Amino acid sequence: MSSRIKILYPTTPKLGLVHRFFGVIESKQASDRLILRVLFFATLGGLLSAAIIFNNSFVSETPAVGGTIIEGIIGTPRFVNPALAVTRADQDMTALIYAGLMKINQSGTLVPDLAESITPSDDGKTYNVLLRPNLQFHDGTTLTAHDVAFTIGLIQNPELKSPLRGNWSGVAVEEISDTELNIVLEEAYSPFIENFTLGILPRHLWNDLKIEQVPFSQLNTAPIGAGPFAISHTEHDSTGLINSYTLTSFSTNEPVQLASFEIKFFQNEDELVTAFSQNEIMSSVYLPTTIMQEIANTPSHYITQEPLPRVFAVFFNQNRSAALRDTAVRLALAAAIPRTELVHTALQDYGVPIVTPVPVTSSTVESISQTGTSTLEQATTILTRAGWIKDNTGGWEKRIDGETQKLSISLRTANSPLFEQTTEIIARAWRELGVEVKVEQFQQGDLLQAVIRPRDFEALLFGLDMSRAVDLYPFWHSSQREDPGLNIAQYANIEVDRLLTSARTASTTEARDAAVSTATSIITREVPAIFLFVPNVVYVQDSRVTMTPISHISKPSERFMNVNEWHMNTDTLWPLFK
Repeated sequence: MSSRIKILYPTTPKLGLVHRFFGVIESKQASDRLILRVLFFATLGGLLSAAIIFNNSFVSETPAVGGTIIEGIIGTPRFVNPALAVTRADQDMTALIYAGLMKINQSGTLVPDLAESITPSDDGKTYNVLLRPNLQFHDGTTLTAHDVAFTIGLIQNPELKSPLRGNWSGVAVEEISDTELNIVLEEAYSPFIENFTLGILPRHLWNDLKIEQVPFSQLNTAPIGAGPFAISHTEHDSTGLINSYTLTSFSTNEPVQLASFEIKFFQNEDELVTAFSQNEIMSSVYLPTTIMQEIANTPSHYITQEPLPRVFAVFFNQNRSAALRDTAVRLALAAAIPRTELVHTALQDYGVPIVTPVPVTSSTVESISQTGTSTLEQATTILTRAGWIKDNTGGWEKRIDGETQKLSISLRTANSPLFEQTTEIIARAWRELGVEVKVEQFQQGDLLQAVIRPRDFEALLFGLDMSRAVDLYPFWHSSQREDPGLNIAQYANIEVDRLLTSARTASTTEARDAAVSTATSIITREVPAIFLFVPNVVYVQDSRVTMTPISHISKPSERFMNVNEWHMNTDTLWPLFK
């Protein structure tokens, strides 16, 4: 029996596709090889470029956790407490550390924050509040409806003398459960919902303090809240004053993108400007507008601005002057004032001219061009048609109630730089018209006590600090004419009273806006005051920081309302992986 033996010979391994491709190229003539190589690499580059373009068309940048902002603030924190905060330094810190039932979103609308829902009753007197589950304070303690009730009750205590007490006067709180409560008003008041941005205090830390001990508690400068940032470190100077806070992000209640905030405090504007110029701070809302043009021309920072609901005006006391009781005089005085120049000179263009008692917002600024553009010719025509004539000195006079009245006016105001510059322009314009003007300036406290409260003035240059809700009732309803009411001009009009009362109890935004609009038209037509401008809050921020828009805020500290969404770092991801 025979068998065959199979002899195995070594074989050449098969070449890969790429090797064979290059083998074909290398087998060609030199000139052809060069052309084929160029075509190959050109094709490869095109494919890579197409892949990059395809990838970039689908991926997007998304905020990433990390980064520290160093903020400069003028002042010293003393009451970092929602019930007691008055100064801007205290309000800024309160906005970062505490959270409220509601907050202002990027479009300037109130939305739930700690609350899951807030539902008003049909009669507008009761607000049912349902809290989000699993809320915590910075110390890990659960935040409940009892903390909300405690915070409101503390503010209502007359012995504390909280600046917010008036906002919660006559309000009752019904605790239903750990996560639910009713807030009950004596009468419907549609702007009341603005109060729900109030920061909530931890009852377990404050409840055992006697009311007289609350203002002196260390918790006012070492606060515990439920907001986006918690204090992790405090530095003091040799006198014990706080120099700086280091805040770390607190994402338990809501995700926070920034890792930390470092807050540095300065005693005056000069110190702040020096620190900014030496790059010791990255951002501030306290820098003077006089250096904004210099900042605007640098790539390292950007400027955000938003009108505040603060109406600056010249208020008339018609009881002190027969001439001012003539509507034509008030119209002429208003026509003579160059509002655009006021904004340019006194505010360095960081403001908006107005001619009504309603402050503008960012959504209405675009519709206002040269509001209140005025001329001396227009003012002269108004006076002439009303029977005023020029005397031999160039002034104006008119027979009123059988007596010859000279057109003169005494203007009282504060002695701050803003009021000084504004007064100078107004007085110059009136004198050019032929009006005899006397200017008197007072310290802020003296102006309030000796001039405003007793209504001791003919004309008063002053600013009214209004709320986001633009409630005109405290400033123009006849019931508010006497101190402590804020109707400085002692204005009285039955129809305006009815409209302002109606606006407070309106069940819909449309009805409220209609009532306010009609009342505004009447007030503007009767000229109890000359409305001048509203200032902007001006915030300088480092260009490495991406902020959320600031819209429809009532005070500078509300720039932090959506600070949890600010970021410095980003990741590039496909939507599938976000």
